[in-house]
Amino acid sequence: MGRIFEKRKHAIFKTAAQNSKLYSKYSKQLYMAAKNGVPDPDANPVLRNIVERAKRENVPSHVIDKAIQKAAGKGGEDFQPVRYEGFGPGGALVIVDCLTDNNQRTISEIRNCFTKTGCKLAANGSVVMSFDHLAILSFKGDNEEKVLEAVFAADVAVEEVESKDGAVTVFAPPAEFYKAKTALLEAFPGLELEVQEITFLPQATKTLGGDDRALFEKFLGMLDDCDDVQEVYHNVSLP
Repeated sequence: MGRIFEKRKHAIFKTAAQNSKLYSKYSKQLYMAAKNGVPDPDANPVLRNIVERAKRENVPSHVIDKAIQKAAGKGGEDFQPVRYEGFGPGGALVIVDCLTDNNQRTISEIRNCFTKTGCKLAANGSVVMSFDHLAILSFKGDNEEKVLEAVFAADVAVEEVESKDGAVTVFAPPAEFYKAKTALLEAFPGLELEVQEITFLPQATKTLGGDDRALFEKFLGMLDDCDDVQEVYHNVSLP
């Protein structure tokens, strides 16, 4: 019975830590979006999108409301976005996006993740050029032509529309994200978007094996433990 309790206790603490990381991540993003625009999701599409993503990941309403209300007041933290680029084991390409209120703390933590796993920080722009920065909207369906008609009718500058494995995916420039999303939702009432994000897609992927694979997974784990890290993009093919 003691072992069972310890096992359950460990699982509970692990879940609580994961939730804390998730809530902290979204609190910063919500705060920044509300602070840089208006603290009203109905009038701020960037904020509205983050609220929708947070809800899909089961972030409690009180966490969302608190972050927005905090941004509506005066003072508070002054978070700034910062990006780091580098090379991982086996020549893997990595982009790390952070939100921080203390640059010295953040660069120290990120550098530690890189150096302890044999990775190297690189100059800004040296890695991101090997990725495509895109808005991606994906949903169940197979009628590529109707989707093309809908986005073209709304004058959305799409990069590509792909139909594969029972899903249609729209790729567009980041600036066209909200315009493309609105066009799709208006053209197909009741549409449920399974993917709606702005991300970096590698132009070519890389497979790691043996020690490089283990070291890269350790590297990702260390980054995940950093509170300031918001997103990590890489070109490694992982299962």
